[in-house]
Amino acid sequence: MKIKDKTIVITGAGRGIGRALAIRFATQGAHIALLDMNAADLAAATQQCVDLGVRAKAYTVDVSREAEVAAALDAVVRDFGSLDVIINNAGIVKDALLIKVKDGDVVGKMSLEQWRAVIDVNLTGVFLCAREAAERMIKLAKGGVIINISSISRHGNAGQSNYAAAKSGVASMSTVLPPNSTKIEGRVRRSCGSEEWHTAQSQPTVGTPMDVPLPRTVSVAFIT
Repeated sequence: MKIKDKTIVITGAGRGIGRALAIRFATQGAHIALLDMNAADLAAATQQCVDLGVRAKAYTVDVSREAEVAAALDAVVRDFGSLDVIINNAGIVKDALLIKVKDGDVVGKMSLEQWRAVIDVNLTGVFLCAREAAERMIKLAKGGVIINISSISRHGNAGQSNYAAAKSGVASMSTVLPPNSTKIEGRVRRSCGSEEWHTAQSQPTVGTPMDVPLPRTVSVAFIT
């Protein structure tokens, strides 16, 4: 796909990986729709894209809320006249051991709130954004690309049962996108090796707890 003049939606675009992606695609001439919950971060990231000479617009949205996602993507289509790519990058962490034991006594455990918060954003958010973007791409009849970002942590990581479950879910969900729609006809999946990822991390970043040197898994679905 030629990036120049395409409309790319990026969730979690206010900082970290999301902002870095927005700036990278803006340097290649893409128009950027930035979605995030933090209005101040969004404003700063959006201005950086505008300064690169492309159209960029911020949308404050909670990706775990169905109505907000639908309204935001409707606004993107209205504002840009297209929706060519969505990158489902938004994610949070709320780490805790499932059960914490000290001297034979249970002294802590992951709360239901911690579990639900991460599942809602990192898994349900990807589901909602992918589904709503696919619907609009199909209606626009221009094709499109849905990119879901998972993590090597899907294989399990101490203190991250919520995060691992969510990222495993993203990877699994991405494999079944094509069979669940007659208009989603292809999928390419690649794992970013640690050497490649560390090289990417050596480039300037904006700084965030999510800027961790772990490989990401990228799943790509094509709307035809």
